[in-house]
Amino acid sequence: MAFVRKNRKDTGIQPDSSTNSDSSTISTLPPPSSNGSGVNVHAKSPAPMSVPVVDGPATKRLGEQLMGSRLITQEQLDAALAAQVISGGRLGEVLVHQGVLSEQALAHALAAFFGFDVANLRRDNVDPATLSLVPENVAREYMAVPIRMNGAALEVAVAEPSEQLRASLSQLVDRPVELRIAPLSDIRWAIDSHYQAIGTVGKLVQAFESVEGSRRRVVAAPSDDAPVGDDAPVVQVVDRILTQAMRDRASDVHIEPSEGVVRVRYRIDGALKEILTLPAAIGPGLVSRIKIMANMNIVERRRPQDGQLTINIDGVEVDVRVATAATIMGESCVMRILDKTRSVLRLNDLGMPTDTHLAYSKMVRSPFGMVICAGPTGSGKTTTLYATLTEVSNPTLNVMTIEDPVEYVFPSINQIQTNDQAGITFATGLKSILRQDPDVILVGEIRDVETTRVAVQSALTGHFVVSSLHATDSVSALHRFLDMGIESFLIASSVLGVVGQRLLRRICPSCKTAYSPTPEELDFYHDSGGAQAEGFYAGTGCNFCSHTGYKDRIGVYELLIMTPEIRRLVVGWATQEELRSMAVRQGMRTMRQEAIGLVDQGITTIEEVIRSMYTL
Repeated sequence: MAFVRKNRKDTGIQPDSSTNSDSSTISTLPPPSSNGSGVNVHAKSPAPMSVPVVDGPATKRLGEQLMGSRLITQEQLDAALAAQVISGGRLGEVLVHQGVLSEQALAHALAAFFGFDVANLRRDNVDPATLSLVPENVAREYMAVPIRMNGAALEVAVAEPSEQLRASLSQLVDRPVELRIAPLSDIRWAIDSHYQAIGTVGKLVQAFESVEGSRRRVVAAPSDDAPVGDDAPVVQVVDRILTQAMRDRASDVHIEPSEGVVRVRYRIDGALKEILTLPAAIGPGLVSRIKIMANMNIVERRRPQDGQLTINIDGVEVDVRVATAATIMGESCVMRILDKTRSVLRLNDLGMPTDTHLAYSKMVRSPFGMVICAGPTGSGKTTTLYATLTEVSNPTLNVMTIEDPVEYVFPSINQIQTNDQAGITFATGLKSILRQDPDVILVGEIRDVETTRVAVQSALTGHFVVSSLHATDSVSALHRFLDMGIESFLIASSVLGVVGQRLLRRICPSCKTAYSPTPEELDFYHDSGGAQAEGFYAGTGCNFCSHTGYKDRIGVYELLIMTPEIRRLVVGWATQEELRSMAVRQGMRTMRQEAIGLVDQGITTIEEVIRSMYTL
């Protein structure tokens, strides 16, 4: 399966080769039509149109207005104009890229410059009836979102207005058009949010049931494993589910059979959200299609299976890890979406407190020893490991990794992908790495005793090892080593420190408002050491956060440093409570304390802290 969409600039218009410094026009080809799943199909397109660019004298006037509004200085304008000559972008885009202006400030400046109103797509509801007037391919090509009807006129939000754009849209919808200005990122989000790839799934399900009914009348014992074409309803449903998951920033897709139906749920910002409810009959076909894409055995339905596939969604290459398991209601499937084009965070961008970041940075520059990132599934361990690699990697070191899968490719690092069929597991791969003269070794995940023992021996023999481990916090990670049968004195000698971490949802900035916590939440807050806060904040829910009150996540960390006192306790098989008490006395702040600090700063809520780390 391949998802292909026409490449374009973020504004949806491409500069003509005849552009000059005084005035220019942009001619656009008729945009392709989209079937809503990220796959373009040929269809009748609107006529080409010409959209003027804010350039030459207009650019000068815009710059003067921005300075007059005291949004930028003369030096910042000169630097942006110089960059514009090199990049050829618009002045506003250059200023936003340089961090001089926010997108919201630019939208208000453009609104004043052109004389249009500003549309708040994060708060204002889009009338679903207007979406049919502007097809998705036109909305994406010209970055224009219909908002509502204002009498006989249609209000449309655009990133950069012009009379030609208004006239062309008016001709397309056959009615007057009133333009509003909104930030480009908000328009892109609104298009992804309202032109949903799963919007036509109902029709595809009806087509599937029709075909299935005909097939069952012809064949007495049909097989769900029969090959299907790329245009089959089941194939299209899988395509749309994955496309919408990518647009919704989902990290996981769950396809779960239950009594009479199949539920499709997305994990967005760490919380599951039900997206679709499909007939039970389509469930086996969906799972079989995904298995075919991931080169898995579609005949075997009793045993759990793992697979991996690579697809292209909306021009972005995405890796998908697939895991199936047999339940009493049928075979369930979970897909982990890994965006290979994402940028790897630097260590100082993870959100660690300053003192924790300094201590961790010093620790990971040790020439030998082991550092562990501990936490449950989906707590950001891999992100921390990759940030650590960017911190320690340099041309004088041989850095090697063994991962499953390789989520991000580093050009200067030797990375190995596990392959069970070829006999490359974490344990065997780690043994082969030791014969490659490594300085720094990353083990994607410590899962078994053999891998743990080899990693410990590597740390003891002059290598620096970083790895992740599934554990509830930093102290329980040490006890997991003991439970695996690793001798306590080897743990004390090899481990330099353990980072326990969680991810908490951030309060949505668009609907953040003051609120009064419940008595139970206040009791938890004070029991966790919370100070007397001036006020508490929460998200009321808006379009931007899908009415959840949360948008994106932030890391919460605790750093356990293996001091001589901690080492003696580990050798003596001290309890987790004894280890934690000693670490806290020596200055460690627990994840719960760090999370309450984020509540004090108005970044997250008490409810979210209780959900993620109540017992820690």
